[in-house]
Amino acid sequence: MTGEDFAGRLEAIERDFARALERLEREADLEALRVAYLGRKGSLAQLMSSLPELPAEQRPAAGKRANECKKTLLDLLSAKQDALQAGGQTADRSRFDATLPGRRDWIGSKHPVTLVLDEICAAFTAIGFDVVTGPEIENDFYNFEALNIPREHPARDMQDTLYISDSIVLRTHTSPLQIRTMETSPPPLAVIAPGKVYRRDADLTHTPMFHQIEGLLVDEEVSMADLRGTLTYFVRTIFSKKTRVRFRPSYFPFTEPSAEVDISCVICRGTGFCGADPCRVCKQTGWVEILGCGMVDPAVFEKVDYDPERWTGFAFGLGVERVAMLKYCIDDLRLFFENDVRFLNQFQAC
Repeated sequence: MTGEDFAGRLEAIERDFARALERLEREADLEALRVAYLGRKGSLAQLMSSLPELPAEQRPAAGKRANECKKTLLDLLSAKQDALQAGGQTADRSRFDATLPGRRDWIGSKHPVTLVLDEICAAFTAIGFDVVTGPEIENDFYNFEALNIPREHPARDMQDTLYISDSIVLRTHTSPLQIRTMETSPPPLAVIAPGKVYRRDADLTHTPMFHQIEGLLVDEEVSMADLRGTLTYFVRTIFSKKTRVRFRPSYFPFTEPSAEVDISCVICRGTGFCGADPCRVCKQTGWVEILGCGMVDPAVFEKVDYDPERWTGFAFGLGVERVAMLKYCIDDLRLFFENDVRFLNQFQAC
């Protein structure tokens, strides 16, 4: 085959394509024509596969001409599609059934995590907390140092941090916003910090990205009783007034004393059994951990020039996905991220 033969066959493909396109009356038939000429096994692809048979000096020009032919076919196809859409296409009356019900528009809804996040924020803003936001990429000072977690502190091993550089990280919690807020706002203050956080962790119950809400209240003479009352109010607002709450001693570097908060299992109602079967959620204990909290460590106040002799405060942090799983009785975290419309369509904002 010579370059002239190749060019002649390209012209024939253009001519045949234009004729076939002119005869089409339905937009639905355009795809079949496109595949026949422009598909991986179409006429143009088969001709281009013969390029290696041409003399070496003729191949560049032949390849350029083949690309021009492809562009011509695509332009013709696009113009025909526009013409059919603008002028109306011939209807296939034999397939039209006027007795069928009309198609309803699908009405979307907020993601269940967004619904729960909004509900949590509303519960705290109702009692005077402000909502603050900030960067998801943090430096080491705000993410660790200012929160009483120095470089050699063993608590860093608990974080599974994703480092961008030695001093820049994807934030592992939204607690850095507590430091940023205290740096710019004098006490008293009460804020919550919702947002995405990142950790190097992925399995059936953990994801590399999830949502947290951190809370901070600073004032004079704040006590554990204030913390307990605030979180009990929160739990019974989100779940039910009959939900039981208990505090267990724990450890966090930026609070002292620290506690973890459990609620009575929303699946088995605190009995430990679902009918005759053991409850898999609470493992027959009747309790489910929901968040961590504690009184702000004086060392944290010193980082932001708050006088720890005058000011006290409490802080808490919770995972939004965990609350959503308990609230909606969801037993698989992956459902939140698979974007299955059948799952998402079950949730509607009140």
